[in-house]
Amino acid sequence: MSDPATPAPPASPGLPSGGSVRPITRWGEPVMHRKQEPIETFDDDLAALVADMVATMYAADGVGLAACQIGVDRSVFVFDCPDESGRHHQGVVCNPEVYLPEGKNRKLDDGDEGCLSLPGAFVSCARPSYARVVGQGLDGSEVSYSGDGLLARCLQHETDHCNGTVFGDRLNKRTRKRLFKVADAVESDYPADWPVPLEPEPEGGS
Repeated sequence: MSDPATPAPPASPGLPSGGSVRPITRWGEPVMHRKQEPIETFDDDLAALVADMVATMYAADGVGLAACQIGVDRSVFVFDCPDESGRHHQGVVCNPEVYLPEGKNRKLDDGDEGCLSLPGAFVSCARPSYARVVGQGLDGSEVSYSGDGLLARCLQHETDHCNGTVFGDRLNKRTRKRLFKVADAVESDYPADWPVPLEPEPEGGS
């Protein structure tokens, strides 16, 4: 998930490091629109995947990223995102399930939302203002994260990705059309391999 106002910090001691930045997969690719395969094995391969996800999220100035967003069909996401008070929360969630308030406790936040897989475009998207996600961490142990503000939006957004839903699916036709119009206008700013850094040109010539 991308945030128009609050870029994620450049480093995080609580998330895996040392990964490689990968190109971000865009809406329209099949992996983005199907329920992701559950994580059943918690091993070094998973840790390496998550490290790449973290590196890619930070390179794109995101606050959350799901595995499908780097083309991998696995139900896992990472996040480093502020809540309503501005306090950052971070974590890795495998096989996430989201729980939302109901009845009189349910309040909607109609703030702007964006997605790294449709970069540079933001529109209003109403979501519950509080969310709790449960799942498993990198070692398979149970984890739970909850919060309000942008954190609530992020937890819902990334869990949606693990279920094959992009936030455009939650918009009415008119708003979705506006979203794509904005994305088309900035498309040239985001090449196909974004956010992979450019290779430095060798000095001199041959």
